[in-house]
Amino acid sequence: MGTEVHTHEQQQNEEIITESSLSNEVPTIPLLTPYKMGNFNLSHRIVLAPLTRQRSYNNVPQRHAILYYSQRASKGGLLIAEATGVSDTAQGYPDTPGIWTKEQVEAWKPIVDAVHAKGGIFLCQIWHVGRVSNEDFQPNGQAPISCTDKPVMPQLRANGIDVARLSPPRRLRTDEIPQIVNDFRLAARNAMEAGFDGVEIHGAHGYLIDQFMKDQVNDRTDQYGGSLENRCRFALEIVEAICNEIGADKVGIRLSPFANYMESGDSNPEALGLYMAETLNKYGILYCHMVEPRMKQVGEKCETPHSLLPMRKAFQGTFMVAGGYDREDGNKAVAENRADLVAFGRLFLANPDLPRRFELDAPLNKYNRDTFYISDPVVGYTDYPFLETTD
Repeated sequence: MGTEVHTHEQQQNEEIITESSLSNEVPTIPLLTPYKMGNFNLSHRIVLAPLTRQRSYNNVPQRHAILYYSQRASKGGLLIAEATGVSDTAQGYPDTPGIWTKEQVEAWKPIVDAVHAKGGIFLCQIWHVGRVSNEDFQPNGQAPISCTDKPVMPQLRANGIDVARLSPPRRLRTDEIPQIVNDFRLAARNAMEAGFDGVEIHGAHGYLIDQFMKDQVNDRTDQYGGSLENRCRFALEIVEAICNEIGADKVGIRLSPFANYMESGDSNPEALGLYMAETLNKYGILYCHMVEPRMKQVGEKCETPHSLLPMRKAFQGTFMVAGGYDREDGNKAVAENRADLVAFGRLFLANPDLPRRFELDAPLNKYNRDTFYISDPVVGYTDYPFLETTD
């Protein structure tokens, strides 16, 4: 019996040795196969997910972000920048970057240049938080704006300690909505001016666009509320405006139909996801990025009968998934054709050389949640170690 176990182990080890010696020539795992996304030739399918890091003092990207993003860049690798505000009413967290002023655009340029110098492809995620804000973040201490005037209950911040005090929002008038759409359009134009390769519209996680889409939040009676088509109108107007401004081949969108983050749930998330996937085909956008149903709350996996497969099948462009992925199930998602690309958040945050570690199946650094959102320019930001180089 003992000998059999020993032989089986030996065989496994031999297989591992064979695999790793091959990996120098050919990337054998699905995540490390090349992929053509529109005009972009990606060398692998491991994407840096957009991650709020709260180190952009006074909403201006800082020089320490040059190192942070370039550490995570690889030739032909896709990075999505942290959520970036489209206007002075878009902010809801301390020290998150914006892209509505000339100063912000200029500050982004060296960061983008550093990613491009490593051969990376870099997209800017643009957002408006809507009601997930309070007067302190708003110009002249005004109320945050939303599709509704229903407030969000005080929320435990993602760090699990701080409680966010959120002010009751002001319901946007119908005639004000085109101005918000225009803010997104201008932000996309500014992103291109800063040198980004395109933008990802943040339509997920209970922020403004998601607030309009979800029936738990949207209680409007105009053409932006009621039916599924009406609730998705705002999102699709933004998609159309940005496609017209910078070209559909540079536009992605992130959606989380199943998530209930910031009290933004929907009574029929499957129908919502499917409607968006199908309707987005009209615009010929670069990709659709969806958050797995198992991530009902940000950072927490749960058991679910739901799947993104119907949306994957319905959407004709590149389909990217995110939400609690590791090396094994990321490989599985690509191998089973459930996704073209897989976005990694916490693992990529803690492992700047994540594609290399996945290639070698090397051990990973553990992430430290306590330093995700601190304002230190180094700690928990650019001080996660790389694998020791063996050359």
